[in-house]
Amino acid sequence: MTTGAPTPTYPARPRRSRLRTFLPLGVAAWLVLEIWLLMLVAGAAGGFTVFLLLVAGFVLGAVVIKRAGRRAFRNLSETLQQQQSDAPVTSSRSDGNGLMMLGGLLLMLPGLISDALGLLLLIPPVQKAVSRYAERTIDRKIREATPGTLGDAFQQVRIHRPDGKVVQGEVIREGGRQDPEPGPRPPLNR
Repeated sequence: MTTGAPTPTYPARPRRSRLRTFLPLGVAAWLVLEIWLLMLVAGAAGGFTVFLLLVAGFVLGAVVIKRAGRRAFRNLSETLQQQQSDAPVTSSRSDGNGLMMLGGLLLMLPGLISDALGLLLLIPPVQKAVSRYAERTIDRKIREATPGTLGDAFQQVRIHRPDGKVVQGEVIREGGRQDPEPGPRPPLNR
């Protein structure tokens, strides 16, 4: 049955986001710039020097990632010990472990620009500035989230109970395991 309106020959496609449009171009430009800079330094200082720079960056990045991982594991085990001993849990921060790992990863990538960015992320004032900027941006994006998006799911998860109590327990059904009733289930956001 038709309503008189012509049917489109193709379905309407949603508009691509700017990130999906320009990210491949940005990565390609970054790779071309890295290769050009490596060739420029190799022409001025020699190929062996560039090879040593790349190996040194890889080794330094591996050491940084290992150190940040150990710090993160130590912070986690201290927090778990405080929770088990019923001591008041102090506010445990990551102390920049994530940004330190990102800096180590950038050092491990071959290229001089990524090495410079990785070294910048190892400086504590830069870590604090990047961390504050990222936190503000994420909070703003979560507040602006529309219903039905991923940001909305994070906003629902962050809802706090006023009393802050958690009741631990186990659900036991009498009569063994029962299959759930057939039919539609209620939505999770009630």
